[in-house]
Amino acid sequence: MKILFIGDIVGQDACERLCDFLPNFKHELGIGKGLVIINGENSADGNGITPHSANLLFKAGADAITTGNHCFKRHEMDCSYRENPFILRPANFGGSDSAPGKGVCIVDRGSFSVAVINLAGTTFMAPADNPFKCVDELLESIETKNIIVDFHAEATAEKKAMGYYLAGKVSAVLGTHTHVQTADEQIINSHTAYITDTGMTGAHDSVLGVDKDVIIERFTCYYPKKHALATGKMSINAVLLEVDEKTGKALSIMRINKEM
Repeated sequence: MKILFIGDIVGQDACERLCDFLPNFKHELGIGKGLVIINGENSADGNGITPHSANLLFKAGADAITTGNHCFKRHEMDCSYRENPFILRPANFGGSDSAPGKGVCIVDRGSFSVAVINLAGTTFMAPADNPFKCVDELLESIETKNIIVDFHAEATAEKKAMGYYLAGKVSAVLGTHTHVQTADEQIINSHTAYITDTGMTGAHDSVLGVDKDVIIERFTCYYPKKHALATGKMSINAVLLEVDEKTGKALSIMRINKEM
């Protein structure tokens, strides 16, 4: 089975471009009955995710949408989190059932199923429950061996530690959040695919998706300016996984950095 995991998509323009690009790209990659998972926590203009941007990602071909530290920025998403089990927020957010949404979903393909887990890091991030303890609890109730973890975290050390911690327990640990694709993809212990950061899908000539001139001025003048999303040529950052659907072992992981 093949799984395409797309890194943080930034802005509505990128979502709309993905709608045009992804169907043919899936065919080119030979995904077939495989899955598409997209991190959509910055899919709305101005960051966060809205019902509209989520719908665009499902229209593009997403089977599951993960998020991160901006998951609760838009209160209009509360109903979507509660009603659509395939829109996830970090499982270690909320500390109780009062927070809308869940941090894990199961995508059933009939002959096989895949669990998608969304976690947030705690180093240099907003307070959250311990992601290591949280994932241990989640794994106790997941029956499928095919498990993909989106670890939305800032610190490379925390991501790397999670990769080794879950080696042999899950099919993949895929980092998101920093928007810069790393070149350390690997299979840990001949079982678990890993990359520190999958990267960003959005405007190529930008600083993490934001107009570069706005960010340069903030760094040079220390004068706060409202962020504006960059426009122009769009790129997709992603990884393509091949997983043995019977054992849950990752067979390969390939980085994708492509104009779309």
